Amino acid sequence: MGPILCLLSAACFGAMAIFGKFAYDAGVTPAALLLVRFTLAALLLAAVLLVRPNLRRSGAPVSDVRPGRFRVPATALALGAIGYATQASLYFSALRRMDASLLSLILYTYPVTVTVAAVLLGRDRLTPARIAALLAASAGTLLVLLGAGGGNIHPIGALLGFGAALTYTVYILVADTVVHRMAPLVLSTLVMTGAAATLALRAALTGGVDLRFPPAAWLWLACIAVISTVAAMLAFFAGLKRTGPSTAAILSTFEPLVTTALAALTLHESLTPTQLLGGALVLTCVAVLQIKPTRQLRRYAAGTPVTAKPADALDPVRVTPQPADGRTAGSGIAPT
Repeated sequence: MGPILCLLSAACFGAMAIFGKFAYDAGVTPAALLLVRFTLAALLLAAVLLVRPNLRRSGAPVSDVRPGRFRVPATALALGAIGYATQASLYFSALRRMDASLLSLILYTYPVTVTVAAVLLGRDRLTPARIAALLAASAGTLLVLLGAGGGNIHPIGALLGFGAALTYTVYILVADTVVHRMAPLVLSTLVMTGAAATLALRAALTGGVDLRFPPAAWLWLACIAVISTVAAMLAFFAGLKRTGPSTAAILSTFEPLVTTALAALTLHESLTPTQLLGGALVLTCVAVLQIKPTRQLRRYAAGTPVTAKPADALDPVRVTPQPADGRTAGSGIAPT
C-alpha cells in the first residue's frame, strides 16, 4: 500500500494545474484562487487535527521541542506567510500564461536546485553519480526550453515558473531547520494558515477579492483545496510511513507525468519530442538525486543518526517522519 499511496498523492498534486486551468476558464483570478485554496485547506487540516488529536504529536524528544516551542510555530507560520505564499503566487501566475505540462517540468527542477544549494551550504555532499545527475538535469532543462523552437514557451511565464522553483528551494532549506521539531500535520496546518493570512492581507490592501463565482468555479476551487492539497498531503504521509523518505521522493516524480498526461487529455496540450526527452532526463536525474549513498543507508538501517538531506524534499507541505532521536533523516515539505 505504501507505493500506491505515494503514487496516489503524486497524482492528486499533479492534477492541481489542470484544476487551476479550469478555474481560470470559469472566471477565477489567481488572487482569489490562492486565497480560497489556502483558507479551505487550513480549515480542513485543522478539522483533521481536532478529529485525530494523536496526529499532533511529534517524534522529537520533549527536550528538543520545549526550548523553541514559540519560535518553531512562528517559523512555521512565516514559512507559509512568506515562502509558500510567494511560491504559489509565482506558480499560479505562470500557469495563467503557459501550458500546465511545460510548467510542471520547469517547476520540477527544484530538487536539482535544492541539491546544489545544500552542497554549497555544507549540508550535503556530492558523489560522482550526483555530479553526473546534476549535469544531465541541466541538459534536460535546456532541452525542455529550447525544444519548443520559439513556439509554446511564454518568456514571462517561464521566468515565473523558475522563480517558483527557486523560492521553493529556499523554503525547503529553511523548513529543514524546523521540520523535526513539529508533527507533520501541525506544521502543514500552520504553513497553510500563514499563507492564507498573507493572501487575505494582500486582498484587503488591494481592494478585496471578488468571490462571486459560478458554481463550476467553486467546484474547481474545492478540487484544488480538497483533492490537490489536503487529500494529496494525507496520502503522502500515509505512504511515506510505509516506504521511507527516499522511496517516497522517487515515487513523487510521477507528479509531472500526471500533469502532462491530464493536460494532453483535457486541455489538448502537447510537448515536442525534444521537450519530452528533456523532461524524462530531468525526472530520471531527480530520482537519482534522491538515492542515498550505500553507507548512509546502512547507518540509517542500523538506527544511527544521519545528516539531513534537503535533496529528499519534494513539496512545501509534505513532511518526512523523523527518527526517534529527533534528527532529520531527510525532509520533505511538499510544490504548488
